[in-house]
Amino acid sequence: MARKILAAGNWKMNETPSETKALIAEMVKTCASDTVDVLLCVPAIDIPAAVEAAKGSNIQIGAENMYFEESGAFTGEISPAMLVDAGVKYVIIGHSERRQYFAETDQTVNKKVLKALEHGLVPVMCCGETLEQREQGVTMDWIRQQVKIGLNGVTPEDAKKVIIAYEPIWAIGTGKTATSDQAEEVCKGIRDLLRELYGDDVAETTRVLYGGSVKPANAAELFAKEDIDGGLVGGASLKASFGDIVNYAK
Repeated sequence: MARKILAAGNWKMNETPSETKALIAEMVKTCASDTVDVLLCVPAIDIPAAVEAAKGSNIQIGAENMYFEESGAFTGEISPAMLVDAGVKYVIIGHSERRQYFAETDQTVNKKVLKALEHGLVPVMCCGETLEQREQGVTMDWIRQQVKIGLNGVTPEDAKKVIIAYEPIWAIGTGKTATSDQAEEVCKGIRDLLRELYGDDVAETTRVLYGGSVKPANAAELFAKEDIDGGLVGGASLKASFGDIVNYAK
């Protein structure tokens, strides 16, 4: 089954609303594609500007985080209903920076995944190992735990909607990239786990991305792998040349 490549940008804490508007105006031209899905996940304050700037283009807008409650006394948090009303289609959940700096756990990731699906949002659920875990030979044990807990209670039909992003922590923002074979090995392991949990249909439908210093120079080699269905891109998605990743096949 052919899975469409997804080039997803994670802007992290970068760009003001006015800068967002200007950058996406450039990206509308450079990221045009009929063969690759394009997603920009931007800071919450930039969402209205991003949605407006991307209107009429092939660029979809996502959020970088959300809370798992509908509303209430949760100062500073953003609900899934707020994201939907603002025009968001996707939401990153469980990024390693959220886990490291804001104490997110596999259990809170699971709550967010379930709540996102309830509201029709597509979760981009992140998983990844540290350098120490890789050197200890427990990479797949760790990844399997993160994915199994993150998808706990998710039905097979909803599991097809989830996007899983494998991001080795040691390769995020470091300039280091897992080799295409290392990335493929883990992404294949994730797909094999999906097959164990849900069967062939879900395993062959669900998109699995690689993230960790993805750039124009390595996108084609990574995306050519059988089990890598695109990338979750950090710094390289903050430039109009993100289009070179979108149009990697050229």
